[in-house]
Amino acid sequence: MQGAAARRGGVRLLVGAVLAAVLAAGGCSSPAGSWQPGPSARPSGPASAQAQPDPAAKTVTIVGSGDMLLHPGLVSQAKEDAGGNGYDFRPLLASVKDIVSGADLAICHMETPLAPPGGPFSGFPKFSVPQQIVPALDDLGYDSCSTASNHTIDQGEAGVDRTLDAFDAAGIKHAGSYRSKSDHDTVTMLDVNGVRVAHLSYTFSFNGLTRPAGKEWIANSLSRDAVIGEAKRARAQGAAIVVVSIHWGTEYQHSPNTQQLNLAKQLLAAPEVDLILGHHAHVVQPFEKIGEKWVAYGMANMVAHHAEPINDNREGVLSRFTFSEVSPGKWRVTTAEAIPVWMDLSPKDRLVNIAAALADPSTPASERSVLQGAFGRIRGYLLSRGAGQDGLIIASP
Repeated sequence: MQGAAARRGGVRLLVGAVLAAVLAAGGCSSPAGSWQPGPSARPSGPASAQAQPDPAAKTVTIVGSGDMLLHPGLVSQAKEDAGGNGYDFRPLLASVKDIVSGADLAICHMETPLAPPGGPFSGFPKFSVPQQIVPALDDLGYDSCSTASNHTIDQGEAGVDRTLDAFDAAGIKHAGSYRSKSDHDTVTMLDVNGVRVAHLSYTFSFNGLTRPAGKEWIANSLSRDAVIGEAKRARAQGAAIVVVSIHWGTEYQHSPNTQQLNLAKQLLAAPEVDLILGHHAHVVQPFEKIGEKWVAYGMANMVAHHAEPINDNREGVLSRFTFSEVSPGKWRVTTAEAIPVWMDLSPKDRLVNIAAALADPSTPASERSVLQGAFGRIRGYLLSRGAGQDGLIIASP
């Protein structure tokens, strides 16, 4: 069972009481088809560098994606796509549905809080976006979403509550922000085809806003000790795989900053942490293998429509990591993949699966040229810290 079907049939929240651990604080400014591995999908480095999975081993495939950043332009597009009946974000996201729904576990990053039904809606600096995005994420096939970001508390406690209520109503699990101390102290644990996977979420900043006094548990602030502490509790509750979503980095910088580099090494050196999915920079940052584990430093925007759209903030990637059980109870990434995407802003706002669009003979020459340029740039960013030598596969037509 996979994607949304897995969520309804076998992916469920497993509760367990844990101790609180939230420390320290640390800004997000606004300045057609699917692809599956095949003969055309080549590792970017030597084939021997990519761990070869045992075909008889059990596997879990995890897809992660970048910032779900609903600027006013995307809200207007969703209103147009709904034909005057609310907001429909499904057309915006349709090109990657097969990728997301085909994963055993699909994880999104909801950067912004949700508004009351009907609004009012707002963009930067304090976002408040339509609740209709959540049914669209459910339709796409997401199983869990990280909610810790520098915009988590833009609309205070009410915004946090509305966001989590909407995810609960859709059956999508969530990590990173909470309605109560009890919720915070419960690790987000999912059963993925019989394998327990813990999902953690942390952010380096709240854009200068302060969490309510005595309710610092409302959103997770990033620190090494907080992450490892929760990861240890997840292991104690039976997690076989621990995935950490982290909102970090320097906006519009393709290279990871010192905090990212140091923290990635520290967290992946801990036996309790298996994978890091990074967000926030709004541009593609490299993937890197550290020891036997992987970090996607920054997957850029999943969707966005910045006030000043440039190539950097229109490019993004989805990640796909296949874990194999290499020994009883021991799981390791045996295949790491990146799937480049592009935000098309004309004539309609649409997320484009670059490899699929380039493989489609009906794609116009003018669009093909734009997508080829984006693919080349994204590839360069992804491989800038040696991921090619470690076998990262980048989707190509």
